[in-house]
Amino acid sequence: MRVYNTLNRQVEDFTPLEPNKVSMYVCGVTVYGDVHLGHARCYITWDMVRRYLGYRGYDVHYVQNFTDVDDKIINKARDEGISPRELANRYVDRYMADMIALRVQPATEYPRATEHMAEMIAFIEVLIGKDLAYPSPDGDVFYAVRKFPGYGKLSGRNIDDLQSGARVEVGEIKRDPLDFALWKHAKPGEESWESPWGPGRPGWHIECSAMVTSALGPTIDIHAGGMDLIFPHHENEIAQSEGAQHAPLAHYWMHNGMVTADGQKMSKSLGNIKNLGDLLKMIDVDTLRVFLLQKHYRRPVDFSDDALMAAKSGWNRLRRSMAEIAQAPGGTDAEQGAKIEQVLAESRHRFETHMDDDFDTPGAVAVLFELVRQLHPFRLAPTETLQKGVALTQELAGILGLSLEPEAATGGDDALRPIMDVLIALRKEARAAKNFALSDVIRDKLAAGQLVLEDKPGNVTTWRPTEESTASDLTDAAVQVLIALRQEARANKDFAMSDAIRDRLQAIGIVLEDKAGGQTGWRIIEAATAQL
Repeated sequence: MRVYNTLNRQVEDFTPLEPNKVSMYVCGVTVYGDVHLGHARCYITWDMVRRYLGYRGYDVHYVQNFTDVDDKIINKARDEGISPRELANRYVDRYMADMIALRVQPATEYPRATEHMAEMIAFIEVLIGKDLAYPSPDGDVFYAVRKFPGYGKLSGRNIDDLQSGARVEVGEIKRDPLDFALWKHAKPGEESWESPWGPGRPGWHIECSAMVTSALGPTIDIHAGGMDLIFPHHENEIAQSEGAQHAPLAHYWMHNGMVTADGQKMSKSLGNIKNLGDLLKMIDVDTLRVFLLQKHYRRPVDFSDDALMAAKSGWNRLRRSMAEIAQAPGGTDAEQGAKIEQVLAESRHRFETHMDDDFDTPGAVAVLFELVRQLHPFRLAPTETLQKGVALTQELAGILGLSLEPEAATGGDDALRPIMDVLIALRKEARAAKNFALSDVIRDKLAAGQLVLEDKPGNVTTWRPTEESTASDLTDAAVQVLIALRQEARANKDFAMSDAIRDRLQAIGIVLEDKAGGQTGWRIIEAATAQL
C-alpha cells in the first residue's frame, strides 16, 4: 500500500509502527450545529480508509474527538438559554445519528474535550517547563511559536511570511503576534475549569494533542482531517506535541479535499451549505457515497443537483443489473463458469490495485461497474459460480461502505415496499378478473408518481423508482395512488373495492383519514407486519 503524506508532499509506502496494527486519529466536529455535506465528505472518506485497512488485515484503533467547549458553543447556548453542556450533548446525539444514516462505522473511541481537562493542563505545564509556552498576567497561556524550530513544516508556510499577516487580538497579551492560546481565562458567566493559571478553558489546538497522547500514545500512524485543518490546527498540534514529547506526532498526515457548491466555497454567508438531512430526503445514502467516492479523496468535490442526479442514475442502473444477476436462474454451462472465475480474480486484483494506490476510489468504483457489466451476460453459468460473482460484488461494495443487496434494486425502503405490494396485488387481481382498464390505471398512476412496474415471466412483477425520482416523494406517491383508486371506487359505488384498499393499508400500519371537502390524509401507526 502507498499513501500520500501531506508532511512530505509525496506518496509513500505505508508501514505501520506495529505489524498488522494501525493507530488512526481523525479530528472531529465542534458540536454546535447539524452535519452538512462537508462533514459527510470528511467522515465518509476516513470511514473508507478505515474499512480498507481492515480488509487488508490491519487491526485499526480509530479515535475521533468531539470539541464540546468552544466560543461558538458558548454563544449559541447563551442565545438559546441553555447550558453549553446541554447544547453539546444535543449535537453529539444528532451527529451520531447522522453517521449511522451515512453508514459510517463507529470509532473505537470518541473522547470529548471536557473529559480530558487534567491531561490538557498537564500538557500545558510541560510546555511551560520547556519554555515553549508562557502564562500572561490575566490567566491566559500562549505557545511561543518561534521557539519551535519546525513550525510550518506541515503547511509549507514560512514563519516570516506568517508574521506579516499576524495580529494581536484586543485584550490579548502576547510576546509575538504568531503565538496562539493554550489556555483562556474565564469570562464572567462562562463554564470554566480550575488550573494553575486560574479558572478557564483550553484553546482549540491543545485538546487534540492531549487526546491523541491519552488514547494512542505520543506517536501514531495516521492523523487525518480536512485540508482546512492543515493550518493552523494541525500545524499547531505538531508544535505542541513534538515540542513537549520530542517524538513525531504522526508518521502519515492525510487530508481530504473540500466541497464546493456550483463552483463556490460553501459558507453560511452565501447560503449554500448543504444540510445532510435535506440531502438524504433527495437521495439514498449509497448515491451520496458514490457521488463522493467517484472523486479521489484529496480532490475537491463540486456539488450540483445535476452531478448528484447523475450519480443516482448510474447507481440505480448498477443495482438493477445486480438484481437481475442475483435472480438469474443459472445453468450448467461450465465454460461460462470458468470465464466468471477469471473475471472475479481479475476484478479483485484491479480493485485492490486501485485502493492500494492512495485509496483510488474512482478506480475502485469503476471496477464495481465493470464487474457487474461483465457478469450480466453469464445467465447460463452454474448457479454456484454466478452467486460467487454476486458475493464478490457485494463484498467489494461493502469495503466502500456501499450496499448492493439484491432487493435494493427492486425498490425502496421499508415503508414503501409493503405499499407497493398492495398495489401489485390489486393490479394482479384486476388482470385476473380481466379488468385491464383498472390494471392500466394502476400502472399509469404509479408511472406518474415516478414508480415503474416491470412484468416478468412467471407472473412476477417487480418495481423500481424512475431515474428522475426523489426518495422523499416515493412513499407518499404510492399511497396517493391508492387514495385516488379508493376515491374512484367510491364515486363508482364500488364500496367493496374502497373498503379493500382501506383495510389492506391498515393491515400494514397505514390509516386513511377522510376529511372535509373530500380530501383524504394518511399516517403510519405501526411498522408493516401483515402478509399480503
